Amino acid sequence: MRHFLPGALLITVLLPAFANDNTPAPQHLEPPFWWAGMAEPQLQLLVHAPAIAGSKPELHYPGVRLLKTETLPNPNYLVLTLQLAPTVRPGGFEIRFRDQATGRLRYQYPYRLLQREPQSAQRQGFGAQDVILNLVPDRFANGNPDNDRIAGYADHVDRSDDGGARHGGDIAGIRAHLDYIQRMGYTMIWPTPMLENNLPRYSYHGYAATDLYRIDPRFGSNEDYRQLVQAARQRGIGMIQDVVLNHIGSHHWWMQDMPAPDWLGFQGKFVPTRHARTTLSDRYAAAADRENFSYGWFTDTMPDLNQRNPVLATYQIQNTIWWIEYAGLSGLRVDTYSYSDPAFLARWSASILREYPHFSMVGEEWSTQPLVVARWLRGYRNPDGYRSSMPAMMDFPMQDVLRQAFSSNESWNSGFNSLYEALVADQLYPQPERMVLFDGNHDISRIYSVFDKDAALVKMALAYIATIPRTPQLYYGTEILMESRKERDDGAARRDFPGGWAEDKVNAFTGAGLSEAQQNMQRYVARLLNWRKTANAVHKGHMLHFSPEDGIYCYFRILGKQTVMVILNKNTESRELALARFTEGIGKRTKASDVMDGRQFRLAETLALPARSATILELE
Repeated sequence: MRHFLPGALLITVLLPAFANDNTPAPQHLEPPFWWAGMAEPQLQLLVHAPAIAGSKPELHYPGVRLLKTETLPNPNYLVLTLQLAPTVRPGGFEIRFRDQATGRLRYQYPYRLLQREPQSAQRQGFGAQDVILNLVPDRFANGNPDNDRIAGYADHVDRSDDGGARHGGDIAGIRAHLDYIQRMGYTMIWPTPMLENNLPRYSYHGYAATDLYRIDPRFGSNEDYRQLVQAARQRGIGMIQDVVLNHIGSHHWWMQDMPAPDWLGFQGKFVPTRHARTTLSDRYAAAADRENFSYGWFTDTMPDLNQRNPVLATYQIQNTIWWIEYAGLSGLRVDTYSYSDPAFLARWSASILREYPHFSMVGEEWSTQPLVVARWLRGYRNPDGYRSSMPAMMDFPMQDVLRQAFSSNESWNSGFNSLYEALVADQLYPQPERMVLFDGNHDISRIYSVFDKDAALVKMALAYIATIPRTPQLYYGTEILMESRKERDDGAARRDFPGGWAEDKVNAFTGAGLSEAQQNMQRYVARLLNWRKTANAVHKGHMLHFSPEDGIYCYFRILGKQTVMVILNKNTESRELALARFTEGIGKRTKASDVMDGRQFRLAETLALPARSATILELE
């Protein structure tokens, strides 16, 4: 299938190239176009067409030189490496492929070097000043029912099936509700992957890509995605793309015509991973276990990619850069980060930051051990000398402690004390404020259900996530107390957001049909997140915390003259908190205002704390 840049402008430019010329294009040529002025001067093109290895490529364009041509074990592939001069200008040229024996023109492709957007390389990523919304596009809102069924895609819409069927949510649905997302106070959106997943079933989640350069048409088009990013940016919201480096889907077009025997882990044989995450750092680990972790397959429908193959490694690096540049992304969330080849990950992360020095990326390392997570962070000194360029990782260790702390009884080694002690791990993180702490995501049970439907505990946990030195991420539906099962159940945790479908009787976007408790939580989250946008002490300030006592945990965020005081009271009754102990944080300040309701307080000897509450004060 030929890839073109979506949009009428480019189509009108490209069509004349084929006028009066029946020479076919290759089935695939990727990346399908590129940009002038990138930091990396070499561009690799993976070309796929019948017996193309027997062809000699040629091109002529000022500032572009064909540096080398490589064949792969499969003769239907050819790899071109172009050298782009620093002075190369945007424009187009033909790449022709002539039969080496006869000189006959077999294929041609109209390649384009595009103009980059101004300051593209200097784009700013996300950080502690932001709050990220994680949503599952298929389950958020159906803005275009016409794309629910697409010819050639077997997995159709069935909303009665929470487990594996598609429900019809799409890019148009997200775009239609950007005002809601903005009103709630989110500044970044992380949708689960939207690349093509053309599988017979269970394609909605997006983690088994079948084309790495195409948005799944049941979500929309490449151009729809780019316009969504632009529309979000106009509202002060950035887009984080969910990237899967470790594996592809079993129906990816590579699987029909494998480029090389070593393109996949274990030579294309299904060997399941044992998920032994510690093997890469464990000095006692067997080499076979390390090999299994990096190259074993998640499932037989998710073939594991072998990034020790240099052509594949470069392909994946360029694919990531292509989407950043094309769509105008603000960041990346990298799925199953540690499962990929470690040397490749170091190269990949460094390559992205070479092109975009201020960009943000966060990796998924689903481990509750801070040492395992810290291995992948930029600036962390690994005993084995491994060096990464990843700015941040998902904070699974703290997320795990948080859920236990708020749902367990208070004692010397549980409840708030475990939360307090968990922060000692921040000495392992070069920039703890960039670590992404989350209430939930698409892979775990919803926090409201974990907390036995105690909305007060949810509020306290969200206040904690929003005010410690982290980059917060919330899961869609938390703000309206959406439920799941306590144990993992993906279908239950990814239920449809009410109001995203025309037939829904409850509409969370407008508030119609929500219970009083749901409306109360929705208002709470919106107030908390919108206040947080201007809370510089929370974004950049030093944290000072005091060991919990009697179910009360108090801490401060301090930046110059700005001080935020947070008091969590997990008790089921109100308490009077003696303030003398907290003089180090309060200083000589005598007044404070509650950021949630504007109430004014005098900081005298005690402070009244409502039962089951988070009190957030700005000290004056």
